[in-house]
Amino acid sequence: MIIRKNEILTSDNKKPILYDVYYNETEQPQPVVIFCHGYKGFKDWGAWHLVAEAFAKAGFCFLKFNFSHNGGTVKEPIDFPDLEAFAENNFSLELDDLDRILNEIEKGNNNLPKKISTIFLIGHSRGGGIVLIKAEEDKRIQKVITWASVSDFRARFQEGTDSFNTWKETGVTHVENSRTKQMLPHNFQFYLDFKENEDRFTISRAVKNLKISQLIVHGSEDPTVSLKEGKAIHSWNSKSELKIIDGADHVFNAKHPWEENNLPKLLEETVAATIDFLK
Repeated sequence: MIIRKNEILTSDNKKPILYDVYYNETEQPQPVVIFCHGYKGFKDWGAWHLVAEAFAKAGFCFLKFNFSHNGGTVKEPIDFPDLEAFAENNFSLELDDLDRILNEIEKGNNNLPKKISTIFLIGHSRGGGIVLIKAEEDKRIQKVITWASVSDFRARFQEGTDSFNTWKETGVTHVENSRTKQMLPHNFQFYLDFKENEDRFTISRAVKNLKISQLIVHGSEDPTVSLKEGKAIHSWNSKSELKIIDGADHVFNAKHPWEENNLPKLLEETVAATIDFLK
């Protein structure tokens, strides 16, 4: 298996994107799966490397990457050494990052297989909303899969509450990362960017307009993003498929760090269902 880790994608006047690629060399054109992490996530979280290996073994090229403003850096890709970047992140930047990855695949890159057949997107949690929006607007994508995806970005801003009003007045709010105990900043530009592009960033609109195959995977015991959100996404597209993983939490019973050599059973089930759908 060919594994290329921490490759750097640079663009003029933009923060670099760090990415990993997993695949087996073959003369046949290969499908590429692009994986988008969620909020407070990163490409090296938990068992994502074992997910990548499982897809590569199944005949896919698997590409996972860090969003440019996820708080990681080229030298420190894990966790959140760059809180300034984290504070400036927004949905526009994440969609632009995904577009940069797609452009790189399209133009051909020495880190990727010589022949590419199709492109699929997987998004976890907030990354699910990102891939649904991108899949609806970009003809290069053939299928889209969400794992424990959010269904509504707007609801998460909690407009009109005391905390929202304080955020608006002060220009910054903080969210604790329960694992690292860091206070992660969000500048108010995050909300302003959303309002400026609200139609584009409405997940229900994107899903109702999807013209490609869609799989929704959600854990029955997800405490972070309720299964109701997965069912809502399913209800917006009568042709979509919904796979409920019985007993799974928000990360399909993985954790960070993941020190075992095998996937947790319920994440393995999620991967198997996704591979079946893609094949």
